[in-house]
Amino acid sequence: MSTAPRALVIGGSLGGLLAANALRAVGWEVEVFERSASELTSHGGGIVLQPDVLTALRFAQLDAEHLPGVQSDERLYLDRGDRILQRAHQPQTQTSWTVLYRTLRAGLPPQHLHADRNFLRYEQAEQRVTAHFSDGASESGDLLVGADGARSAVRAQMLPGLAPRAAGYVAWQGMVPEAMLPPATRDKLDGASVFQQGDGHLLMAYLAPGEHGAVEPGKRCWNWTWYRRVGQDQTLDAFLVPKTLFEDARQLAAPSFRVLIDTTESPAAQAVVDLEVPKMLDGRVLLCGDAAFVPRPHTAGSTAKAAADALTLAMLLNQRQASPDIGLAQWEQLRLTAGQGMVMAGAAIGDRIMGMSRY
Repeated sequence: MSTAPRALVIGGSLGGLLAANALRAVGWEVEVFERSASELTSHGGGIVLQPDVLTALRFAQLDAEHLPGVQSDERLYLDRGDRILQRAHQPQTQTSWTVLYRTLRAGLPPQHLHADRNFLRYEQAEQRVTAHFSDGASESGDLLVGADGARSAVRAQMLPGLAPRAAGYVAWQGMVPEAMLPPATRDKLDGASVFQQGDGHLLMAYLAPGEHGAVEPGKRCWNWTWYRRVGQDQTLDAFLVPKTLFEDARQLAAPSFRVLIDTTESPAAQAVVDLEVPKMLDGRVLLCGDAAFVPRPHTAGSTAKAAADALTLAMLLNQRQASPDIGLAQWEQLRLTAGQGMVMAGAAIGDRIMGMSRY
């Protein structure tokens, strides 16, 4: 029988997989439990490839150097008439949610990935924690990692009543295969991250890998996001109707963005939210990633923060193999400060962009 410490990871999306790979790299036995019955499909489109993510991949001995990505060298700022107001040299690399998800899953043995496991509650006794699931099964380990997102069931038990709060605006998102765009639009936008700032709204778009991680010109995918402020006399539901999106795009969006929006087959919308917890640790149960802090998307930091949570956890536990409790306490102190700072900075950036003054 294995004498390695055992971690139960609740949540099989990026945050959970990052934590699982990092802990496995320092000798932990890891089991990942995901409530979905099958592999997850992309719901986030492109992801800016931040240094924390690359560092976490290298730490877990995954091939970070060959991760498919698309480089953009400059930022373009358009006005409503599609004229270029400003160019700024600001290189960055975009990968995709799907590429990162599949890379992280591949780092874990399939027998340790458990689908269709709906977490209900945990209980602790004598430095052991047990997770109970809706199918009547239970699993025990030395640590339980709540990485089950902004609507975390683990957080609901640790911090009852604490839930994400609406930030006052929504984000429409879509993905368009590069080959579907007119040549003139492709030529104008190629190699850039593109922005349009308006009164109470912000449009942005960038290239990311296409199907199966393709990064060759013509096979990539344009990802766009449109942030829209919800006024005091408006309802959130009104903004979440695709018909409203397309009608408003004709009035407010630059022609290049209208092409992206009109070419999108199934645009998706979600409310932008804030979430921060007063603590991340309850004995041998912890919260990481979006289960603890949800930064505004303008920071492009949600995945990077989950990677830093996972990497810091693994490193501190590796230093405290005899008794992980000291390492866990140090981890909470460090990551609470980091999460609070990111949420505060993201709220300030987002409210300034959207012309809001609540913060």
